[in-house]
Amino acid sequence: MSNYSRPDPRYRPAMRPAPVPGEFVAPTGAVRPRGSSVGPRELRPQPPRLSVAASTAPAGSAAGENDAIAAAGSRSGPARHDELKLCGLAAVKARFARDPGSIKRLFFDHATGQRVGLICKVLAQEKKIYRQVEPAELEKISGSIHHGGIVAVVYTAPLRVTTAAEVAQWAQRSETVLVLDRIGNAHNLGAIARTAAFFGVPRIVIPDEAAAARPTDAAHRVAEGGFEHLEVWQTKSLTVLARDLAAAGYEVVGAVTRGGRPDAPREKGRERKPLALLLGNEEHGLAPDVAAACTRLVTIPGSGKIESLNVSVAAAVLIWELLARR
Repeated sequence: MSNYSRPDPRYRPAMRPAPVPGEFVAPTGAVRPRGSSVGPRELRPQPPRLSVAASTAPAGSAAGENDAIAAAGSRSGPARHDELKLCGLAAVKARFARDPGSIKRLFFDHATGQRVGLICKVLAQEKKIYRQVEPAELEKISGSIHHGGIVAVVYTAPLRVTTAAEVAQWAQRSETVLVLDRIGNAHNLGAIARTAAFFGVPRIVIPDEAAAARPTDAAHRVAEGGFEHLEVWQTKSLTVLARDLAAAGYEVVGAVTRGGRPDAPREKGRERKPLALLLGNEEHGLAPDVAAACTRLVTIPGSGKIESLNVSVAAAVLIWELLARR
């Protein structure tokens, strides 16, 4: 006859597996009766929490925001069309200096957090999210290992489209224009933007084509804040734009790997024209109809051992020779 007063020595209670991070585990203790609105413990799963930027965050600050929203919005995933992820302290500081209200969320590691106190203070006042997170989390947020210790999720406006009237206004102000013909690599676009900002070029125009790189997260990362100091426009037709530039009084200079003059235009005895520099696609150069619409073509002379320079390097050489030395 079985002895019910003692436990069976052959019985071994199943060990509860260790919880997976982020997994909801039912709490121990009494269970709330069905239909009851209150009980010893709430059974609803809570969203995983990220590290708070500061344990002494003021009431009503970003530390009290909904962490589920922060976690959902921090993953790389499909980006919203009106959002960008700016990586690196230089890029984030440049955006904060130009448009602090455009920063929606901010994530940073411990070391970088010591250098963004003012930004966090402003975000706290606006009740926006900011968090100190681990480097692995920053990599997930940015979608890159090159996050530089900080990622800002920012609003971005759609690119404006050029018109003949806009071009005429640029010419009246003698403003330089940099036109990119289907530059397809976002890193090249970012490097060109950084050079343009360094030399004070106020504006870049890109075609509204699928082959043309846009100022994406990767382009901003390489630009190191350069996009914050210039405007990026789109055009429906580069050929029409080149003609509009020439009609408005621009010297429209197209860069080609061969056949162009090796010297920069030098106006003597007359007023200098504003200058527009056109750079072509990495593999195919300027489209023939775009090159034909230029007022002159220029070629960087080299040793002949290598056919051409990287387009971002060529941009730096030509901007210095054609623009900065003027």
